[in-house]
Amino acid sequence: MKKKYKKWLLVSGILCLILVLGSFFYIKSSSYVASSAAQITAKKAIREDNVLIFEGKKENPAIIFYQGALVENKSYSIWAYQVAEAGFSVYLIQSPFNLAVLDTKAAQELIEKEQLSTVVLGGHSLGGVIASRAAGELIQENKVKGVFFLASYPDEKGSLQTFEGSVLSITGDYDNVLNEKNYQESKQFLPQQTEYQTIIGGNHAGFGSYGPQKGDGKSIITNQQQQMEISERLIQWLQTIEMKTP
Repeated sequence: MKKKYKKWLLVSGILCLILVLGSFFYIKSSSYVASSAAQITAKKAIREDNVLIFEGKKENPAIIFYQGALVENKSYSIWAYQVAEAGFSVYLIQSPFNLAVLDTKAAQELIEKEQLSTVVLGGHSLGGVIASRAAGELIQENKVKGVFFLASYPDEKGSLQTFEGSVLSITGDYDNVLNEKNYQESKQFLPQQTEYQTIIGGNHAGFGSYGPQKGDGKSIITNQQQQMEISERLIQWLQTIEMKTP
Protein backbone atom coordinates (compact mmCIF):
# COMPACT_ATOMS: atom_id res chain seq x y z
CA MET A 1 0.00 0.00 0.00
CA LYS A 2 2.84 2.38 0.95
CA LYS A 3 4.62 1.59 -2.33
CA LYS A 4 1.50 2.43 -4.33
CA TYR A 5 1.07 5.67 -2.38
CA LYS A 6 4.70 6.68 -2.98
CA LYS A 7 4.35 5.81 -6.65
CA TRP A 8 1.17 7.91 -6.86
CA LEU A 9 2.95 10.85 -5.20
CA LEU A 10 5.87 10.50 -7.61
CA VAL A 11 3.63 10.41 -10.67
CA SER A 12 1.57 13.35 -9.38
CA GLY A 13 4.74 15.34 -8.72
CA ILE A 14 6.06 14.67 -12.22
CA LEU A 15 2.73 15.66 -13.80
CA CYS A 16 2.62 18.89 -11.78
CA LEU A 17 6.18 19.71 -12.82
CA ILE A 18 5.34 19.08 -16.48
CA LEU A 19 2.26 21.30 -16.15
CA VAL A 20 4.22 24.13 -14.52
CA LEU A 21 7.07 23.93 -17.03
CA GLY A 22 4.60 23.71 -19.91
CA SER A 23 2.76 26.80 -18.68
CA PHE A 24 6.04 28.65 -18.23
CA PHE A 25 7.27 27.92 -21.76
CA TYR A 26 3.85 28.70 -23.22
CA ILE A 27 3.79 32.11 -21.55
CA LYS A 28 7.36 32.81 -22.59
CA SER A 29 6.66 31.86 -26.20
CA SER A 30 3.43 33.91 -26.21
CA SER A 31 5.02 37.09 -24.83
CA TYR A 32 5.48 40.14 -27.02
CA VAL A 33 9.10 41.25 -27.26
CA ALA A 34 10.02 44.92 -27.49
CA SER A 35 10.99 46.21 -30.93
CA SER A 36 14.64 46.95 -31.66
CA ALA A 37 13.91 50.69 -31.41
CA ALA A 38 12.32 50.23 -27.99
CA GLN A 39 15.19 48.04 -26.80
CA ILE A 40 17.71 50.67 -27.83
CA THR A 41 15.75 53.38 -26.01
CA ALA A 42 15.46 51.14 -22.93
CA LYS A 43 19.24 51.31 -22.55
CA LYS A 44 18.85 54.98 -21.60
CA ALA A 45 16.93 53.97 -18.50
CA ILE A 46 18.25 53.04 -15.07
CA ARG A 47 17.45 49.44 -14.17
CA GLU A 48 16.61 48.69 -10.55
CA ASP A 49 15.48 45.13 -9.88
CA ASN A 50 12.67 44.62 -12.43
CA VAL A 51 11.92 48.30 -13.02
CA LEU A 52 13.13 50.58 -15.82
CA ILE A 53 13.47 54.17 -14.62
CA PHE A 54 13.57 57.14 -16.97
CA GLU A 55 14.48 60.06 -14.74
CA GLY A 56 12.74 63.42 -14.91
CA LYS A 57 12.49 66.23 -12.36
CA LYS A 58 12.06 65.10 -8.76
CA GLU A 59 9.64 67.92 -7.96
CA ASN A 60 7.12 66.63 -10.52
CA PRO A 61 4.75 63.69 -9.96
CA ALA A 62 6.36 60.39 -10.98
CA ILE A 63 4.60 57.99 -13.35
CA ILE A 64 4.30 54.34 -12.36
CA PHE A 65 3.24 52.22 -15.32
CA TYR A 66 1.88 48.66 -15.51
CA GLN A 67 2.57 46.76 -18.74
CA GLY A 68 -0.08 45.08 -20.88
CA ALA A 69 -0.56 41.32 -20.63
CA LEU A 70 2.42 39.38 -21.99
CA VAL A 71 4.14 42.59 -23.16
CA GLU A 72 7.74 43.36 -22.13
CA ASN A 73 8.06 46.58 -20.16
CA LYS A 74 10.82 47.71 -22.56
CA SER A 75 8.10 48.02 -25.19
CA TYR A 76 6.98 51.32 -23.63
CA SER A 77 10.44 52.86 -23.54
CA ILE A 78 10.00 55.19 -26.51
CA TRP A 79 7.13 57.30 -25.17
CA ALA A 80 8.42 56.86 -21.59
CA TYR A 81 11.76 58.41 -22.54
CA GLN A 82 10.02 61.33 -24.26
CA VAL A 83 7.81 61.95 -21.22
CA ALA A 84 10.87 61.87 -18.94
CA GLU A 85 12.62 64.38 -21.20
CA ALA A 86 9.67 66.70 -20.53
CA GLY A 87 10.41 66.45 -16.81
CA PHE A 88 8.31 63.53 -15.52
CA SER A 89 10.07 60.43 -14.23
CA VAL A 90 8.62 57.18 -15.57
CA TYR A 91 8.85 53.83 -13.80
CA LEU A 92 8.11 50.90 -16.10
CA ILE A 93 7.24 47.87 -13.95
CA GLN A 94 8.29 44.41 -15.14
CA SER A 95 5.81 41.96 -13.59
CA PRO A 96 6.38 38.20 -13.30
CA PHE A 97 5.72 36.49 -16.64
CA ASN A 98 4.78 39.93 -18.03
CA LEU A 99 1.43 39.75 -16.24
CA ALA A 100 0.57 42.76 -14.06
CA VAL A 101 -2.13 40.75 -12.30
CA LEU A 102 0.67 38.76 -10.62
CA ASP A 103 2.22 41.91 -9.17
CA THR A 104 -0.67 44.03 -7.93
CA LYS A 105 1.29 45.59 -5.03
CA ALA A 106 4.17 46.77 -7.23
CA ALA A 107 3.15 50.44 -7.15
CA GLN A 108 2.84 50.55 -3.38
CA GLU A 109 6.22 48.85 -2.93
CA LEU A 110 7.84 51.19 -5.45
CA ILE A 111 6.45 54.31 -3.77
CA GLU A 112 7.85 53.17 -0.45
CA LYS A 113 11.21 52.10 -1.84
CA GLU A 114 11.79 55.26 -3.91
CA GLN A 115 10.12 57.52 -1.31
CA LEU A 116 7.88 59.08 -3.93
CA SER A 117 5.68 61.84 -2.55
CA THR A 118 3.27 62.20 -5.49
CA VAL A 119 2.56 59.77 -8.30
CA VAL A 120 0.48 59.19 -11.41
CA LEU A 121 -0.51 55.59 -12.11
CA GLY A 122 -1.09 54.23 -15.58
CA GLY A 123 -1.34 51.04 -17.54
CA HIS A 124 -1.88 49.50 -20.94
CA SER A 125 -4.69 46.98 -21.47
CA LEU A 126 -4.72 44.61 -18.45
CA GLY A 127 -2.12 46.86 -16.84
CA GLY A 128 -4.65 49.69 -16.70
CA VAL A 129 -7.05 47.52 -14.72
CA ILE A 130 -4.33 46.80 -12.16
CA ALA A 131 -3.25 50.46 -12.09
CA SER A 132 -6.77 51.55 -11.16
CA ARG A 133 -6.95 48.96 -8.38
CA ALA A 134 -3.61 50.16 -7.03
CA ALA A 135 -4.81 53.77 -7.22
CA GLY A 136 -7.94 52.90 -5.27
CA GLU A 137 -5.82 51.58 -2.41
CA LEU A 138 -3.51 54.60 -2.43
CA ILE A 139 -6.02 57.44 -2.80
CA GLN A 140 -6.52 57.77 0.94
CA GLU A 141 -2.80 58.47 1.34
CA ASN A 142 -3.22 61.51 -0.96
CA LYS A 143 -0.26 60.50 -3.09
CA VAL A 144 -2.07 59.71 -6.34
CA LYS A 145 -2.61 62.84 -8.42
CA GLY A 146 -3.76 61.14 -11.59
CA VAL A 147 -4.57 57.87 -13.36
CA PHE A 148 -4.34 57.16 -17.08
CA PHE A 149 -5.49 54.30 -19.26
CA LEU A 150 -3.95 53.31 -22.59
CA ALA A 151 -6.47 51.13 -24.45
CA SER A 152 -7.81 50.11 -21.07
CA TYR A 153 -10.40 50.74 -18.38
CA PRO A 154 -11.07 50.07 -14.68
CA ASP A 155 -13.16 47.27 -13.29
CA GLU A 156 -15.43 47.46 -10.25
CA LYS A 157 -12.53 46.56 -7.91
CA GLY A 158 -10.63 49.56 -9.25
CA SER A 159 -13.53 51.99 -9.25
CA LEU A 160 -12.43 55.63 -9.30
CA GLN A 161 -15.91 57.15 -9.01
CA THR A 162 -14.99 59.24 -5.98
CA PHE A 163 -11.45 60.07 -7.12
CA GLU A 164 -10.94 63.84 -7.29
CA GLY A 165 -7.68 63.78 -9.23
CA SER A 166 -7.11 63.83 -12.99
CA VAL A 167 -8.04 60.85 -15.17
CA LEU A 168 -7.16 60.31 -18.82
CA SER A 169 -8.36 57.56 -21.16
CA ILE A 170 -6.67 57.20 -24.55
CA THR A 171 -7.79 54.69 -27.18
CA GLY A 172 -7.07 54.01 -30.83
CA ASP A 173 -9.88 53.84 -33.38
CA TYR A 174 -8.31 50.81 -35.12
CA ASP A 175 -8.04 48.83 -31.87
CA ASN A 176 -9.72 45.43 -32.28
CA VAL A 177 -8.39 43.99 -29.01
CA LEU A 178 -10.10 46.38 -26.61
CA ASN A 179 -13.57 45.08 -25.73
CA GLU A 180 -15.79 48.01 -26.71
CA LYS A 181 -18.79 46.82 -24.70
CA ASN A 182 -16.74 46.45 -21.50
CA TYR A 183 -15.00 49.75 -22.21
CA GLN A 184 -18.30 51.63 -22.44
CA GLU A 185 -19.73 49.91 -19.36
CA SER A 186 -16.59 50.70 -17.36
CA LYS A 187 -17.26 54.43 -17.63
CA GLN A 188 -19.56 54.07 -14.63
CA PHE A 189 -16.40 53.46 -12.55
CA LEU A 190 -14.74 56.67 -13.71
CA PRO A 191 -15.24 60.19 -12.30
CA GLN A 192 -16.96 62.99 -14.23
CA GLN A 193 -13.68 64.83 -14.86
CA THR A 194 -12.27 61.96 -16.94
CA GLU A 195 -10.85 63.06 -20.29
CA TYR A 196 -11.47 60.74 -23.25
CA GLN A 197 -9.14 60.96 -26.22
CA THR A 198 -8.76 58.93 -29.42
CA ILE A 199 -5.66 58.48 -31.53
CA ILE A 200 -6.91 58.50 -35.11
CA GLY A 201 -5.45 55.56 -37.00
CA GLY A 202 -3.95 53.96 -33.88
CA ASN A 203 -4.40 50.38 -32.73
CA HIS A 204 -3.92 48.35 -29.53
CA ALA A 205 -0.30 47.26 -30.05
CA GLY A 206 0.66 50.81 -30.98
CA PHE A 207 0.47 51.89 -27.34
CA GLY A 208 3.74 50.03 -27.00
CA SER A 209 6.37 49.13 -29.54
CA TYR A 210 6.41 45.35 -29.95
CA GLY A 211 5.01 44.60 -33.36
CA PRO A 212 1.59 43.22 -34.37
CA GLN A 213 -0.72 41.70 -31.75
CA LYS A 214 -3.06 38.80 -32.38
CA GLY A 215 -6.60 39.94 -33.17
CA ASP A 216 -5.64 43.61 -33.45
CA GLY A 217 -6.66 45.97 -36.21
CA LYS A 218 -4.10 47.23 -38.71
CA SER A 219 -3.18 50.81 -37.86
CA ILE A 220 -3.03 53.42 -40.61
CA ILE A 221 -0.28 55.37 -38.87
CA THR A 222 3.24 54.18 -38.10
CA ASN A 223 4.29 53.00 -34.68
CA GLN A 224 6.61 55.99 -34.51
CA GLN A 225 3.67 58.32 -35.12
CA GLN A 226 1.56 56.62 -32.46
CA GLN A 227 4.41 56.76 -29.94
CA MET A 228 4.73 60.48 -30.59
CA GLU A 229 0.97 60.97 -30.19
CA ILE A 230 1.03 59.13 -26.86
CA SER A 231 3.94 61.12 -25.46
CA GLU A 232 2.51 64.47 -26.58
CA ARG A 233 -0.92 63.76 -25.10
CA LEU A 234 0.53 62.47 -21.83
CA ILE A 235 2.87 65.44 -21.49
CA GLN A 236 0.06 67.94 -22.06
CA TRP A 237 -2.12 66.16 -19.52
CA LEU A 238 0.69 65.79 -16.97
CA GLN A 239 1.47 69.47 -17.21
CA THR A 240 -2.07 70.28 -16.07
CA ILE A 241 -1.54 68.00 -13.05
CA GLU A 242 1.79 69.70 -12.34
CA MET A 243 0.01 73.07 -12.23
CA LYS A 244 -2.54 71.72 -9.73
CA THR A 245 0.08 70.12 -7.47
CA PRO A 246 1.03 72.40 -4.56
